[in-house]
Formats: sequence, structure tokens, C-alpha cells
Amino acid sequence: MVYVGIDVHRKRSQVAVLDDAGTQLSNRNYENSSGDLRAVLDELEPGTGVAFEAAYGWGWLADLLEECELEAHLAHPSACKAIAHARLKNDKVDARILAQLLRTDFLPEAWIAPKEIRDLRSLLRHRASLVRVRTSLKNRIHAVVADEGLKVEVGTLWSAEGETWLARVALRPMHREIVDDCCGLLDALATPIRRLDAEIRDQAEPDPRVEALRSLYGVGLITSMTLVAEIGDISRFPTARKLCAWAGLTPSVHNSDVKVRHGHITKAGPAAVRAVLTEASYQARHVAPFAKYFEEVAKRRGKRIATVALSRKILARCFHILKSLEEPA
Repeated sequence: MVYVGIDVHRKRSQVAVLDDAGTQLSNRNYENSSGDLRAVLDELEPGTGVAFEAAYGWGWLADLLEECELEAHLAHPSACKAIAHARLKNDKVDARILAQLLRTDFLPEAWIAPKEIRDLRSLLRHRASLVRVRTSLKNRIHAVVADEGLKVEVGTLWSAEGETWLARVALRPMHREIVDDCCGLLDALATPIRRLDAEIRDQAEPDPRVEALRSLYGVGLITSMTLVAEIGDISRFPTARKLCAWAGLTPSVHNSDVKVRHGHITKAGPAAVRAVLTEASYQARHVAPFAKYFEEVAKRRGKRIATVALSRKILARCFHILKSLEEPA
């Protein structure tokens, strides 16, 4: 039996192979685009363990290992202290250490989501990136209008009346050019965002988890779909506390002897989860039963910490909802 460690890079990857005793059998570099890497993997027996780090663009390697019927092990980058703190660090050493950690069962593993889950994540993250661009363009237009000292005479600039007012209002030539460019980009972004919204709705309809999560006030379609995609298999979290810690919504802890200090939240998990939960908390804090909890925390710690606490509470509710769907009727 052999153990394989792969140090993945954008163009080339280093592959180290160890035997049961930890003796290095090979440690070579291969181009990702060539057939050499595939040829090496095909020589391994089906079920052989292969460890690789969650580096930039690792999805293709996970798919390749699945095609080769190999057992993929995704190493958590922040937990691989043996690699990050090594005095001698190069591709050969990194690949060998990954294989050694796999052989000794000390590899800190991350969950490899199925391909359909990874595709759904990409879809939602792509939409979120386009929405961020749209928001920045709207902010730019607001900044130009404020710089002109103008008062918006309609309720919102993004209604039909607002767009008409914005097209006719007198602006300096440079400001008019900026506004016209931003409006053109906003019109161009509207088409892909509408298409993505339709795709997300189509994928949400057959999923009972999405409808169950939407029963929580403040949790809409995008929020529920993001939570379903990012969480994936809820069974990998034994408790709601573990789920909140994965999402980076729990405070960091520094403990030495009898001294314990709690810091800010870790922000260790996907930023997309924290973003949608923050938006949900802005809505939920106005209704029962979340309103009373938010007010109590806000009086003691301030609104910012209360928003984080409410986000954590909503995520805990989501955990119990998803768990209940897994239990047999």
C-alpha cells in the first residue's frame, strides 16, 4: 500500500509517493495540462489515498482523482502547521509532508463537496460578485449626485421615475459621462443577474431544505440557497455550536493557565454564509422572537455585536431545521 501527497499549483504539481514504512518511492514534478499526471495516477491501485491541499483551483484535481477511482483527502490549509511552519519549504518537502500526514493519520482534512454542490456554490458566488459590482456602480452615481449638491426629487434613483430624472438632470460634462457609463453598465449587468436568479429559482424548487429554511423570517431564496450550498451535508456537524464555529461566527479564545481571553469572531468559514446571515439579521431583528433578543444584546454590547449574535442565532435555528429533515418520519 502506498500513500500519495500532491502539492498543487496552477501550472505544475509535485507528486510524492511513500510506502507503508514511510520510505519515499518517488517525488516528481508534472505539468497539470499534460497527460503525465494522469498517467501517474492511473498506475496507482484503486482506493489509494491521495492528499492535496485546498489551494487555488483544486476542483479539477478532485474530479480527476474521482475518475481514477482514488481516495481523495483534502487538507485544510490553515491547519497544516507542519507545512506552514517548516524551516525548509519547497514543493518536494510539501508533497512529502502531505503524504506523511496521510500515512500517519494526522492529516487535518476538509470536506470535499460533491461536484453538484460545488457548481451550485459557483453559481451563487458568481451572482453575489455581480451584485457587488452593481452596488458599487449605484454608490458611484450617488456620490456624483452628492458632489453636484443636487437633491433627489424622486423616492429612489433606481425606479422608472428615478432613471428619468437622472437622465435629464443637469450635470457637469465629466459627471454626466460618469453617470452615463455607470447606467450603461447597470443595464448590462441586469441581464445576467436576471438569468442567474431564474436558474437559482429553478434549482430551489425541488429542494425541501430551501423551503424549510425560508420559514424563518428574514431568510429569503438567495439566503436559503446559499446556506444549503455552503453547508452541504448537515450530518457533518454534530451540534449547532459546531456549525456556528465552522461559519466563523464564534469568538476566538486564547487560553493559558487560568487566563481566558475571548476575542472577535474568527471569520474562519465561508464569507458568503456570514454575508447572507447578516442581511437576514437586519430583517429578523424587527420581529418576534428575534427582536427582544437583539434589543437585549444591543443594550449591553452595541448593535454591531448584537447583529453578529443574531446571525449566530439564526444559523443555529437553520441547523435544527436541516437536522429535522434528515430524521426518519
